[in-house]
Amino acid sequence: MGAAGVGSRALRGPGRPVLWACLGRRLWAPSGGSAAAASPPAGASSGSGALSPFDRGLKRKQKNWAALQAEPAKCDYLREEVGGRIADRVFDIPRTFPLALDVGSGRGYIAQHLTKETVEKLIQVDIAENALKNAVESEIPTVSVVADEEFLPFKEDTFDLVVSSLSLHWVNDLPRAFKEIHQVLKPDGVFIGAMFGGDTLYELRCSLQLAELEREGGFSPHVSPFTAVSDLGHLLSRAGFNTLTVDTDEIQVNYPGLFEVMEDLQGMGESNCSWNRKPLLHRDTMLAAAAIYQEMYGNSDGSVPATFQIYYMIGWKFHESQARPAQRGSATVSFGDLAKINGLISRGKK
Repeated sequence: MGAAGVGSRALRGPGRPVLWACLGRRLWAPSGGSAAAASPPAGASSGSGALSPFDRGLKRKQKNWAALQAEPAKCDYLREEVGGRIADRVFDIPRTFPLALDVGSGRGYIAQHLTKETVEKLIQVDIAENALKNAVESEIPTVSVVADEEFLPFKEDTFDLVVSSLSLHWVNDLPRAFKEIHQVLKPDGVFIGAMFGGDTLYELRCSLQLAELEREGGFSPHVSPFTAVSDLGHLLSRAGFNTLTVDTDEIQVNYPGLFEVMEDLQGMGESNCSWNRKPLLHRDTMLAAAAIYQEMYGNSDGSVPATFQIYYMIGWKFHESQARPAQRGSATVSFGDLAKINGLISRGKK
């Protein structure tokens, strides 16, 4: 699909033009509307290594910091846009969901677009307690739970609907996260999610790598690794989902320059938290990267684009009532017969 423009980021400062610019087991029981803390089960990996590419503790700090800024909504434009698109997919299903779960809800970017006629009650789960405390208003009754997306603290067959928007790209074990989601869904329940794809921020990635090669003779990863779209269907199928739908979209946002891109990523809580990240960039390298960004990707008005590739996925948990594909060889009409239909229609018109 083509790039969908969300516009440009809101510039800060007087006189500047306005451009619009991820902890417990299954023994949890909700109590009122307060946030309930949960902890990863014993033995869960939290250190660095091939099986744990992300520092989840750092990611929690980043998201908590972003949620406590004076105007956290200033950098929420991308999350709100994708949250609305997830909600549209929920509305496409002609049913009411009595109990839903939002995995990695943040400040409630999906909930604000849903209605009581579609979702009667919503449980919001996020690793960052400050994001849950500062959630945006919603007409749906909600309960907040502080928990890790990889270790959902709910019983099996609990939810009619699970949604997730722009959170799962930070989990260390995506196959496990999908299995957790599948397990807490009721039979005939549906999972609708969105996560960043492999081409996200390719302009920023290329600019930083070229600048480091030029100024420092080598480069380190400054943008986290992303899942390939070709892997998503396989991962969802392995987790037990059926009737799968996976599609991609691109959202392009224009910024004044590289520094504003990185500033807004920090404001979104989307700074890199890979264990192998480079902690600091030299000033000369940053200035060179900004110049390369402008030279290679700059727009005619002086702004620079940042591309966010979004993967949308829908998967259902099996139930006997669901439609099944017909058995091989059960067709009563062949494709050869179908090819003759046009000829019969043409004769009839004559």
